[in-house]
Amino acid sequence: MQKNALRFLILMLCIGISSLYAQTSKPVKREFKFGKIAPTEFEIKASGQDSSASAIKLFDVGDCYFEIGPTSGGFIYVFERHIRYKILNKNGYDLANFKVELYKSGNSAKEDLNYLDAATYNMVDGKMVTSKLNKDAKFTEEFNKNYIIKKFALPNVKEGSIIEFKYKIKSDFIFTLRGWRFQSSVPTLWSEYNVKIPEYLTYKTNMSGYYQVDHPLHENVNASYVTGVNSNAVYDKYCAANVPALKEEPYVTTMDDYNPKIEFELRATNFPGDVYHDYNGSWSKIITELAQDENFGGYINRNGYAKSVLPGILKGEKDTLAAVKLIFNYVKNSLKWNKQYSKYSNETNPKNLFEKKTGSSGDINLALLSLLKEAKIEAYPVLISTRENGTHPGYPLISAFNNVIAVTQIGNELYYLDATDKDLPIGMLDYENLSHNGFYMDLKNNDGKWLSTEPNVPSEKIFVYNMVLDKEHKLSGKINQYAKGYAALNLRNKYRATNNETEFIKGFKKDKTGLEVSAYKIENLDNLDELLSESMDAVIEDNVEEAGNLVYFTPLLFERTKENLFKLEQRKFPVDFAYPFKESYRITVNFPDDYEIDKLPKGGIFKLPEDNGTFTINYVTEGKTLLVRSNINVNKSFYTPEEYFDLQALFKAIVEKQAEQIVFKKKV
Repeated sequence: MQKNALRFLILMLCIGISSLYAQTSKPVKREFKFGKIAPTEFEIKASGQDSSASAIKLFDVGDCYFEIGPTSGGFIYVFERHIRYKILNKNGYDLANFKVELYKSGNSAKEDLNYLDAATYNMVDGKMVTSKLNKDAKFTEEFNKNYIIKKFALPNVKEGSIIEFKYKIKSDFIFTLRGWRFQSSVPTLWSEYNVKIPEYLTYKTNMSGYYQVDHPLHENVNASYVTGVNSNAVYDKYCAANVPALKEEPYVTTMDDYNPKIEFELRATNFPGDVYHDYNGSWSKIITELAQDENFGGYINRNGYAKSVLPGILKGEKDTLAAVKLIFNYVKNSLKWNKQYSKYSNETNPKNLFEKKTGSSGDINLALLSLLKEAKIEAYPVLISTRENGTHPGYPLISAFNNVIAVTQIGNELYYLDATDKDLPIGMLDYENLSHNGFYMDLKNNDGKWLSTEPNVPSEKIFVYNMVLDKEHKLSGKINQYAKGYAALNLRNKYRATNNETEFIKGFKKDKTGLEVSAYKIENLDNLDELLSESMDAVIEDNVEEAGNLVYFTPLLFERTKENLFKLEQRKFPVDFAYPFKESYRITVNFPDDYEIDKLPKGGIFKLPEDNGTFTINYVTEGKTLLVRSNINVNKSFYTPEEYFDLQALFKAIVEKQAEQIVFKKKV
């Protein structure tokens, strides 16, 4: 349609039937020339909050514009980028290893690296020496069937070097344009993105991040896509100056959520002589398109395989919840996830998937929906943007989703279904899917809405130590550990990832100095609805210190929280744990008759405002028995930046109090 519409446009313009408005004002633009390095650039140093930076990005300039593809006759887009760094120390050397990702589809559509130049510049005896990119330093790597990665390595990179890259990509995939990120792991002096979009194309823009990006230009300019034919384009300039480094912080969805960026998705086309084509201007339009897509709605509706296997799966089961579990378990046990997220299936028929026995999340969960539909169980797809993919902006933007799961309602309760992991019980989502919301769709009735994906049950770990301390300072006894929710899921995944139990126990002991384990037993490994429990006989050495007639002992042993990950004086981003969690510790120690308690730490209760989290620890002695109880309850998955300081103080108390020692005094 695009090709024919363009030809019609050219015809109309040539015979004078159509006239197009053009604005001739020219935007102001900074000029950066490849290879033209000012002597002062070698003198630039990091300062202030970024004084320890490994490099400085001197500038990063991008241009995105359109032209007519030589083979398709339709629009393609061109992406140019020019980037220059000053290397400050050895930690910045990796910036000289540059890569460009190129996308390709199953048909002839693809992206090409049309041009690349790169060089290293060093000052030697007062003169600049240039080292160009070696031919043998370029190589191509196929990431998967849809991505090719071209890698480049610059030579002669040293402390004080300046390096730069300039490249051009031509892309057939105009539905989503290459976006731009204005912040990176090193400070940036100047970042700029220029975008020129033909007037016949309308894009939705998604801007996000926590740093101010300027938008100084938005205007019509002349644009010629065919020789002799004038038309218009909308020109936008986005820029940011003196941007600090984006520093990694714990407990976030992805740091990319907090990087100031802009992304583009095609909303509509409006060519002269053609109808206005709305691709995804509304949720209703998105749902209609997905319902008709052979790799989504069409795939769900292909019921031949479901008809053949359902009688053997259900065996006459009439209870809805029981039937859902039977179908859910069949899919989980029949298919292996290839670790790729997708909102579409790669097949057009579930039968092909079950023959291959492996597939993406879209293949598996849409096949699950096909089986549930044939079983007359009302279940619906839910679009998800995974945590690593980033938070969805909330308005109709199909490209911001990268995954799909299923949901069904039985009685008054919603059950989410994700069949990619055999250890996921009904109603529980994989960690990556815990992005707080998913978009539910009723494909038949063209209805949709956002649903909360917040976990109903917190992750919980329970540690019970029953130990005897002897005069040689050896602890011996029984350790019992219990897990449920995400703690149980993580343990099951870790256990199954090892080749055997011996290997698992070796990994368990790895960071626990002085621990020896025997008679290890794990229960309810395959019973996902029950408490996962571990028991073992244990001997612990090298965890008690003696000084004269005093004996020092840290009772929480291996389980204490040793570090407060919340170190920043100020945090601009929310704290996102993904799910609430509880950790409970009960340590009982029987100590020798000729020992007595010389010093016992003081217990305490520490609370977040509005009971959003608590930490308690207390000590009880009775005769020659010591009992220590400690509990951590983090009652929310998400804390705002304003709540950060209270959370930081809570974990500071946890680290300090759990590290306090009990002092025994030996009788003389």
